[in-house]
Amino acid sequence: MKNAIFGTLIATALLSGCNQTSEKGSGDGEKLVVGATMLSMQNEFIVNVSDEMEAKAKELDVDLITVDAERSALKQVEQVESFIAQGVDAIIMNPCEVEASSPAVKLAMAANIPIINVNSETSAKPTAFVGSDDTESARIAMKYLAEKLGGKGNILIMHGFMGQAAQLKRDNGAKEILKANPGLKLLAEQTGEWDRAKGMSLTENWIQSYGSKINAIFAHNDEMGMGAVKALEAAGLKNKVIVVSVDAIPDALQAVKKGTLDATIFQNAKEQGSKAIETAVKAAKKEAFDKEVLIPFQLVTKENVGEFLK
Repeated sequence: MKNAIFGTLIATALLSGCNQTSEKGSGDGEKLVVGATMLSMQNEFIVNVSDEMEAKAKELDVDLITVDAERSALKQVEQVESFIAQGVDAIIMNPCEVEASSPAVKLAMAANIPIINVNSETSAKPTAFVGSDDTESARIAMKYLAEKLGGKGNILIMHGFMGQAAQLKRDNGAKEILKANPGLKLLAEQTGEWDRAKGMSLTENWIQSYGSKINAIFAHNDEMGMGAVKALEAAGLKNKVIVVSVDAIPDALQAVKKGTLDATIFQNAKEQGSKAIETAVKAAKKEAFDKEVLIPFQLVTKENVGEFLK
């Protein structure tokens, strides 16, 4: 009798196991599991993207496992290997670097797990990309500076992490506008590594080197832009130097409203986060999805900042 019961239990377990496998991701069985590795949870914009991914995953009843790559491409590749070993249904990667994060894409593709790059790119082609055209953000920023300076002046450019897609593309966009405006002179360019404190100390060094020669600063992101503003204010130069940066994080929007930051370029963290999850879910369920989702940038100045403030 015991053997008969045991046999029935095993058969039931096997049957339910089969059902779970066949129902996984069909909406009425086991939840879809998505693994996400983010560039850095110390970066406010990335945290905003991550928060939106969480909200959308909850709404779609998806299990989201988020890990922090802490700016290390090597760590990111290991995190993707771990997701593959866990057998997740899809992976979302916010790449640390164009080249060094590429092996992660190849590993996921080889394991037949859809991998979606969000916000930043890799040279290896993922299943899909959700983000914005970073070249465009720099074009908008530099056109704004060119207009404000009447096509003449000395500009400093603060780069993000060297070798990261956003840094490379924002550099290309900025140089394109500089080339089209021969009256604009690039005094210096250096990385502030997306960091506010580093942006501040870099600006302090520039003030020592160039002083009143500085007419404008283009920072690749708001964190560095806010650092630049702080250094300029301390040196009593803020009224003489135009600062524009990218992302439109809450701090930057408040600074634009106050008039300390001249402009920021709105990058839609909400759209990037939610569309990344939607794309990952569709890819995991083998439904039709867009291979590239591009979300436009918008210039934010004192005139229209109200539209962007929550």
